[in-house]
Parts: sequence; C-alpha cells; structure tokens
Amino acid sequence: MSAVALLVVSHSRTLAEGVRELAAQMAPGVRIATAAGAVDGGLGVDVVRIAATMEELAEAGGVCVLADIGSSVMGTDAALELVREDLRARVRFADAPLVEGAIAAAVIASTGAGLDAVVAAAEEARGARKRSL
Repeated sequence: MSAVALLVVSHSRTLAEGVRELAAQMAPGVRIATAAGAVDGGLGVDVVRIAATMEELAEAGGVCVLADIGSSVMGTDAALELVREDLRARVRFADAPLVEGAIAAAVIASTGAGLDAVVAAAEEARGARKRSL
C-alpha cells in the first residue's frame, strides 16, 4: 500500500464516492477516503468530518486532498486548522480538477512516490487535454 493517501472532499457524497471508485480502479493499492456531504446527509460540507479524516489518514503517512468547488475548498482550509499540529505538515491540498487530479494522484501514489510528487501530479492534470486537435 502507498504511504500517500488521497482525501476527496465534495458537497456530494455520491460524487465523492464516484471519484473514489474511479481512482481506486486505476490504483487499487492506494488508500482513498472521502469526506463529503453535510451533517444531515444532504449537500454541503462538514469541516469536523474533513479534519477527522485528514488526521486519520495522516497518522499513516502523507495526505493529498482534492476538493470540488467553493466551500469545499474553504472547508478544507478550515479543517486543516483543526488538525493536530504534529500531523498538519503531512496534509497538502492539490489545486487540481477533482476527477482528473484524483486519478493522476492515485496513479503516482501507487508507485510509492512521496507527497510532493503526488500533489504535483494532481495539479499537472489541470492542463491535460481530453482531445487533441
């Protein structure tokens, strides 16, 4: 199993689970967790759940966090402030498209690459073309 885990943060549990499922298919040895949806089960962000999941994953190694939009990003930033100080340096946010970034990060993490390389792979997915002209 890879030492770098992924955390998918989304307003939607369904979306996060779909991204997790797809990335896990491409990189079966990588731990991929989700922190998605509001406390009441609807759409939204639960900062406490995000922080708890960050800490759980960071106990075992690096964590590359990918988020969908708006308050998921802000919630991720707020959650990082709640993470134990000794674990905070193990958690990095990837400024990347959610699906493409998660797949790229998972594939690179499956090679045993470190956190910097995993985050870089996710962020490089921003420029990936889906179709060549």
